[in-house]
Formats: sequence, C-alpha cells, structure tokens
Amino acid sequence: MGLKKFPFIFILISGLLGFLVQAVFAGDPSGSKTYSDSIQGLKFSVNFAWTLLSAFLVFNMQAGFTFLGAGFVQKKNTLNYLAMSFMDFCVGAIVFWLFGFALMFGGSKLTSGLSWGNSFIGYSGFLLLGDSYDVHTSVLWIFQIMFAATACTIVTGAVAERFKFHAHIIYSIFVCGVLYPIFGHWMWGKGWLETLPFGAGAKDFAGSGVVHGVGGLVAFIAAWLVGPRYGKFNPDGSPNVIHGHNLIYIVIGTLTLIFGWFGFNAGSTLAVTELRVSVIAVNTFLSATAGAVTVLYLSYYMTKKSDIVMACNGALAGCVAITASGAYVPHWAAIVIGVIASLITRISLYFIESKLKIDDPVGAISVHGANGLWGLLSVGIFSDGTYGGVKGVIAGSCWQLLAQFIACVTLIAWCFTVAFAFFFVLKRTLGLRVPVNIERSGIDTYEHGTSCYPGL
Repeated sequence: MGLKKFPFIFILISGLLGFLVQAVFAGDPSGSKTYSDSIQGLKFSVNFAWTLLSAFLVFNMQAGFTFLGAGFVQKKNTLNYLAMSFMDFCVGAIVFWLFGFALMFGGSKLTSGLSWGNSFIGYSGFLLLGDSYDVHTSVLWIFQIMFAATACTIVTGAVAERFKFHAHIIYSIFVCGVLYPIFGHWMWGKGWLETLPFGAGAKDFAGSGVVHGVGGLVAFIAAWLVGPRYGKFNPDGSPNVIHGHNLIYIVIGTLTLIFGWFGFNAGSTLAVTELRVSVIAVNTFLSATAGAVTVLYLSYYMTKKSDIVMACNGALAGCVAITASGAYVPHWAAIVIGVIASLITRISLYFIESKLKIDDPVGAISVHGANGLWGLLSVGIFSDGTYGGVKGVIAGSCWQLLAQFIACVTLIAWCFTVAFAFFFVLKRTLGLRVPVNIERSGIDTYEHGTSCYPGL
C-alpha cells in the first residue's frame, strides 16, 4: 500500500514545493504590479475606444453638413451638392492616407512611425507603412481624417450651385493633401506656431483655426473666384434672396452637427480618462445655445420675425468659436464666446454679401472662417490657466493673446495666398464653373444624369 501511495505523495510534495518557490521568488507578492498593469491596460483600452467612438461621432457630422447644404440649395441642384459632399470625403480620405497625414504629423512623435519632420513640414508616416503601421497611429489617423474631411466640406457649401464637379474633386485633393495638413502641422505637429515662445505657444484645442478657419478662408477665395450664382445680384449690385428648397434639412443638419461636435471637441482629448471632457462638453453646448438664442432675438429685433435659419447659423457659429478654447475657458466664458460668435456671423453675412458681393449659399465663410479666427483669439482672452498652463488676459497674461494673434495672421496669409494661386490656375485650365445655361436649368441632370427628386 505504501508503494502504491508513493506517486501520489510525490506529486503532492512536488506541488507544495513549487508553490513555496513561487512565493519566495515572486515578483509581485502584494499584487500591486499586477493591479497596476491591469489598470494601465484598462485605461489604454478605454481611451482607445473613446477616440474611435469620437471619430465615429465626427464622421456623423458629414451627414450634418450634407443635410445642411442640401437644404440651402435649390431643388434643381440638390443631387449635385450631395455628390460633392460625399466625394470630397472619399477623395480626401485616400489623399490623407497617401501623404496628407505624413505632412501633418510627421515629426510630432505622437505615435509610432511619426519621428521625421521639422518645424514646417512632416515627412514620415506615408501610407501608414513601416513603423506607422501600428494600432496607435491608426487610431490617430481615423480621428484626424474626419477633421481633414470637415475642412474640405466647408468649402463645398460656399461654391454650391455653380462649381464644376471634377474641379471640386481636384480641390478636395489639394485641400486634404497639402493646404490643410501643412497648416495643421504648424499648430498640432510640433510645428513653429505650436512652439512659439509666447504664452504656451499658439493653441487650438480642437480646430477653430486648423479646421474651420482653413475651410472658411479657402471658401472665401473659392467663392470669390468662381463668382456669384446666376441671378444673385442685380445690375446695381443689390443682392437677391435665392431661397433654399428645404428648411427641414437645415434644422436636421444643424442638430446632427451639434451632436457630432461633442466628438469633435471632447474627443480631442484622445482620452476619456482625461476628465476635462466634461468641461469641454458643457462649454460646447453652452456656446452653441448662446449663439442660437442671441442671433434669433437679434433677427426678431431687426425684422420682427423669428428667423430659424439664422438661429441655426448662430448655433454653428458658437460651436466653431468654442472649438479652439473649449478646454481652456470657464463656462461663463463659453457663453460670451458664443454670443460674440453669433454677432460676428450676422455682421459678416451682411458685409460679405452686400459689400464684397461674394455669394456664399450656406454662409460658410462667416460661420467657419470669421469665427475660426475669433475662436483662436478667444483662447488668448478667456483661458483661465486651469488646464494645460494656458493663461489668457483674464488670468493676467497677454502673451497668449500675442501667440494667438500670430496664428491668426499666419492662417489668413497661408490660406489666401496658397488658395488664390491654386484656384487661379484651376480657373485658367480646367475652369471652375458650369456653363450659364446649365446653371439656369439645373446641374443635377447635366453632371449626374438624374435629379434628386425624379418624377417631381
């Protein structure tokens, strides 16, 4: 019996000795290392998922822009606008993958494969090959392509109803591949604006200038060079109102955009464990609502009518303006920023149409361009120093405002000169606008072979 029990006893003793050895030589007897690894892994996974979710929210803004613009244009050109809005995103994604992302974030060292670049341009991360074929770099790319596509889509609204479809494809390549990424590198890719020796360097938390300012200022040049829609201005220069065909689309588009803006702004933390996301979300909402209410009652005061379209523009203006400063300012400042943004929009819309004689069907220049600049400046005024070491005038420092002013001047100079050169060449070669007879009858059938509402 004793011999029969020996194998069992041997196994039991060996097992006990094994446990004793593990106890003596264990690397984590308290469990703190294991707990720490688990927490870090969980934190990474949660932040990873948050960034992806935010990217998907921002992607939904493309639907918002599409609805908004389709509502502003005439029925005969609706399909053309839908096609342009859809294709600038598709073309932009390919170009941004090929080289736009590398130009923008090369040298930033934010993730793997982005080590090479200088203060003016990046040159690593092309095609997401080599070291940039990495999960961290991929999640940054999917988030950032949504921003690049937004900048491109903004231009589409300003040139709607007369711009050639294939000329639109070419400018989408240029904006997403060159113009937007290079300025983005200066602000977000460890470029020379981000590292200015004033304040904390030029700051644009989620893209008032980088995204909306670029889109709006390029839209200004494009709308100017392509010229106004047929019948927009009388011989004496006075403007005519060309009504959009669907106000429902405008309101739905606005609400969709505001929803997506939570991903745009709060998602720019790239980390939901960065609890400042709550402040950013509140600031975004307050600025949007303040802008809508202000311009609605301003319109009522001026015309005795409650203009819901202007309210939508006011809400979007508030969103644009708070995008640069949402992480840095207190809640009361978000309301002030939104109120001022709505006033800027109202004044800008009048000035651009009545004084400059530029036709902008959706108001992109005013909502995005003018308020992109205002958003940049607001960082230097209202930042209270509670986040990121960014202190504005209200915190007793004027240096941040100087950095923001330099960023604004650079943004205007870059967009105006480069966009003018590009669209001027495009106008002299391929041409920018459809023939006037096509414009009068409608672009949908001419460019796409059908209308948005066949049979109606």
